[in-house]
Amino acid sequence: MTPETRQKIQYALLFALVLATLRAGYIFYQRHQDYLAAERAKHPDVGYSNPDYYVHPKKLYPYDLKTAKQLTQQPVWVKEGYRYTYYPYDDSKKHVDFDHAAGLLGPIEKLAVMDVVTATNQVSGQPKQVVAVFRKDGKPCAVPIGYEAGGELKIYSDEMLFIEDPRELYKHWSPDIWQSVEKHEVKQGMNEMQADFAIGMGVPDAGDTSYEKTVRYPNGGKPLVIVYREGKAAEIKPGNPTS
Repeated sequence: MTPETRQKIQYALLFALVLATLRAGYIFYQRHQDYLAAERAKHPDVGYSNPDYYVHPKKLYPYDLKTAKQLTQQPVWVKEGYRYTYYPYDDSKKHVDFDHAAGLLGPIEKLAVMDVVTATNQVSGQPKQVVAVFRKDGKPCAVPIGYEAGGELKIYSDEMLFIEDPRELYKHWSPDIWQSVEKHEVKQGMNEMQADFAIGMGVPDAGDTSYEKTVRYPNGGKPLVIVYREGKAAEIKPGNPTS
């Protein structure tokens, strides 16, 4: 066999190997796409098939008192109920009584912020707080929305509050879901966000899987445990008040 013939055979074998590799890759790609399509069909609330993923609430990105005062320009709604503590506020003295908690903000509670100010926390080692002032049951109250660190203000109100009506943001939810949310009730079939809107923040158990997830909700002193399967509430049962 001449060197020229040998080279031609080597090229032919190499070409065949490349074709075989490409074909195998294409087959694996198609199988993977088919698998993803089947998974999307089995889990309609996972990924971009869930309309909730298309909701992008507006943010204010506050970085000082002036920009934080934008909270006074419209109503705000609490994102996670039973997570944020509020305190009595003395209008005349501009003083927050951090020694006596007044309560926890409720799920999707609507607030009219009157002002945003800084306040000193008398507890040793606590930084100066940024608080939003509002009225609850006719009494002035304040809830921390940030703090001073290194001479700068760190404000996290965007993580705490909606500045748009959540009923408009999630208007694709059915009327019966919103009815349950407004009654602060959870029912089977709700997704985790809907449950959060209804009964506030939850704490997931360790070791959960993508198929099954257990979340414990303080629910303002009436604890509940919800087991989600494929993203939907499947079991709802009373929780342990001490858990």
